[in-house]
Amino acid sequence: MPQAFHWCLCLPDSATADLGIDGHAKRNDSPQSFLPPVALPRRMWASSAVEFHKPLLVGEAVRRIAKVSSIKAKQGASGSLVFVELAHEIHGASGLAVSETQSIVYKEASAPGGAVIPPPLGDGQFNISAWHAHRLVVPTEPLLFRFSALTFNSHRIHYDLPYAKDAEGYRGLVVHGPLTATLLLNLAAREFGDNALNSFTFRGNSPAICGEELHLVLRRSGDGVELGAFANDGRNIMGANATLK
Repeated sequence: MPQAFHWCLCLPDSATADLGIDGHAKRNDSPQSFLPPVALPRRMWASSAVEFHKPLLVGEAVRRIAKVSSIKAKQGASGSLVFVELAHEIHGASGLAVSETQSIVYKEASAPGGAVIPPPLGDGQFNISAWHAHRLVVPTEPLLFRFSALTFNSHRIHYDLPYAKDAEGYRGLVVHGPLTATLLLNLAAREFGDNALNSFTFRGNSPAICGEELHLVLRRSGDGVELGAFANDGRNIMGANATLK
């Protein structure tokens, strides 16, 4: 299977009645709640560090082991933040295939009448000349819906426009962080072949908005690869690094 496919496997199966107002599973102190009962309402997938140990094979049984490895409260420019780190191991029939440390950040509610997130597109233009490979995509509502379905992600910022704008302060529907990361891994596969990476790390820097051009780029230096996703005006949406086998 292609690298990034592990994000579609062994997913939570919360009943609809157990979902919170944002569409994610409710967080409480019950034994059924995997994530800690963080009171801050807004949730984002901030970053991941992935190690690819061996390819996952079609037809094999897969087992995921996940645990909460750390919980850290911080104070940022936007207010209180809580970072929750999750450690995942994905095992195939022949042993450990993928390991990942995932960071989720919880934020305070958006202030009524505050500035939209992210700011409107500026007059700048992204410059592709410094990059070795480039792909331009425009994420659409059907793409966001299909990725939500594949990853069993019911977070309303990805499909409920009034909620995304009025409740969370976004300028439009938000492109999933792991969808952008998957598109970057796909760009790497186009350049280097399937399952060519040993490791892949990414950090979300700014939301990508549905319907707006998204520039996917990479450049190689030895066995290292720098990747990125940029808005049309040059705003950095995601930074990533990878190592080749």
